[in-house]
Amino acid sequence: MEKDREQGEGRWIRVIARIRTDFPTKFGIPHQSSRNDALKAQIIFEPEYRNPEAVRGLEEFTHLWIVWEFSEAVRDTWSPTVRPPKLGGNVRKGVFATRSPFRPNPIGLSSVKIERVEMDPELGPVIHVAGADMMDGTPVYDLKPYLPYVDSHPEASGGFTDRIKYKKLQVVFPEQWLSMIPVEYREALTGVLEGDPRPGYQKDPNRIYGLAFRKWDIHFRVEGEILTVCGITDYKG
Repeated sequence: MEKDREQGEGRWIRVIARIRTDFPTKFGIPHQSSRNDALKAQIIFEPEYRNPEAVRGLEEFTHLWIVWEFSEAVRDTWSPTVRPPKLGGNVRKGVFATRSPFRPNPIGLSSVKIERVEMDPELGPVIHVAGADMMDGTPVYDLKPYLPYVDSHPEASGGFTDRIKYKKLQVVFPEQWLSMIPVEYREALTGVLEGDPRPGYQKDPNRIYGLAFRKWDIHFRVEGEILTVCGITDYKG
């Protein structure tokens, strides 16, 4: 991707940062942010934006909006309707009534928890966050503090998503495989597996899936409400 992408009539949108996460590929990334706060990430600014003054006061907030690019979903065409995976992949909804990555402008919006702002001697300000739903290296366009008095709407309706039942899977993680994962990453990985990483339209109980997480490839199958880890190999990239 080019660092700067022209948008509209002479306007420009610039990549200000990139995010470091545990997901080298897009498969298995949580479909929404803040569903798994055990997932840690770091926002690393591009060299020209590594000015500590640009984040002055950010440590006073608890949460952050990230405006980013669906870099793996950039295309020259668009469709007015999409098939949300959570509806089984068979029901079409208007693209602007969904959070599908396949949009006229491939822009994502995520709310994450700020854990700390670190001043790195080489990288400048590094923002440590929890609950990000992005692939490693995702371009970031902007950051805005989350304001509870205007951003929170407890009375809001979730449209067709209100009819979707979000159930956590029971994860069976045999010790021979669990022992390969350092203790500090087990909660995050288990949370990802509990959220069912499969596309919504894939329900084959005999199929073995592979989830790239950090440096490992996690192999698993799902039968009913039970996900069983059946192997771990090194992620080859």
